[in-house]
Formats: sequence, C-alpha cells, structure tokens
Amino acid sequence: MHIFHLLPFALLLSTIQLSAQSKSDSIPKYVKVPAGFVMVLRQGDDVFKEIENLATKEQIPSANFTGMGFVSAKFGFFNFKTKEYDPKDFKDVELASMQGSIAWQNGKPSLHCHGVVTGKDFKAYGGHLLEATVGTGSVEIMITVHDKQFQRLMEEPPGANVLNIKE
Repeated sequence: MHIFHLLPFALLLSTIQLSAQSKSDSIPKYVKVPAGFVMVLRQGDDVFKEIENLATKEQIPSANFTGMGFVSAKFGFFNFKTKEYDPKDFKDVELASMQGSIAWQNGKPSLHCHGVVTGKDFKAYGGHLLEATVGTGSVEIMITVHDKQFQRLMEEPPGANVLNIKE
C-alpha cells in the first residue's frame, strides 16, 4: 500500500531529472567565431576530451587555445631520464591561465597544454597539464584555428613529441 503512495512522487522526480538532463544536453559546448571557436564547458566536462572532440568534428587543421575557469587538474613535470611525467593533482582550483596547441599525431588530435592554477591561499602552481576536469562553475576556452595542418612527431633528442611545422 505504501508503494502506491510513493509512485506519484517517484514519477515526478524522474521527470524533473530528465528535464534537467535534457536542458544541459541541449546547451551547445562551442560556437564558431571569425578566429575559430569559443567553447564553454561545465561541471564534470573533461577539458581535453572536449577539445579533441571539437578538433575531430570540425576538422581543425591546427590551432592554439587559451582558457580559464574552475577545475581539478593534474600537472606533470617531464623526467627526461625516465621519459615519463612526474604527476601532481590539484583539486577544486581556479584555472588562472591555460594555453596550448592542437596538432595531429597518428590520425588523431594531439594536444600540448600548459597552465597555472591557484587555490584559496592565492598560491600559484603550473606546468604541463596532463588532465583537467571542470569543477564548480565553468571553463571558457578560445580556440584560434590555423590554415595549415601540423603534425606532432617524436624527436630524438629530446625524446619527446615536438610540433612539426614543416610544410
């Protein structure tokens, strides 16, 4: 008998959840502008995944991007001896600055991104961004598209992927 009393409430709750989900799904993540694209990401969005999806969908030959907002981020300092990044996580910080490039490697978008984050104490940390997920608020990104397609290639030395600008 009690379950029948809860049924209308459960239906109302599921309708509200579907409505909220469809509204967030219908909000565009980017718009084309004369210089390229403006992207606005929201809580939970994977910043790199969204930039890579845009590059693939819009067939961006190459680009540079800048951004700012709120994130949880993972930075890495490249260790040339091990050829791996030494990572450090930062949760719920302000992305004061982000800059990077989009090129192609093995038929897929290849991002190279650096940034600076700050906490409530106004201390800044920065370096090579390995991951970034939008936290509370949003992240705004300006993608400036170039007319040439650039490749990212492994070079020895330094033993790292390097932007190749040969035509």
